[in-house]
Amino acid sequence: MTKKKLKDFMPAKSHVVLTTGEAIRMLRELKGWTQDQLAEKSGIHAVNISSLENNRIDIGKKRAEQLASAFKVHPAIFMFPEYESELIRKAA
Repeated sequence: MTKKKLKDFMPAKSHVVLTTGEAIRMLRELKGWTQDQLAEKSGIHAVNISSLENNRIDIGKKRAEQLASAFKVHPAIFMFPEYESELIRKAA
């Protein structure tokens, strides 16, 4: 076995950081839904969907659960999108 030198390695690429709003918008658009359709499916008013997507309001546990139910995913995708970006891609 040959000995590896530091120059043989390259730094890992950083992960994409998603906000909660970006995760919601990405899933909604990948499903082909409007904000009104997501509002109907989740029980969250369309005005609040817009506010969530634009990171003007915090998601909270109840809204995360409502969105998770609508998208049929785990609520952690919305609570911790920076850690769940691979699941978001799979859910779409």
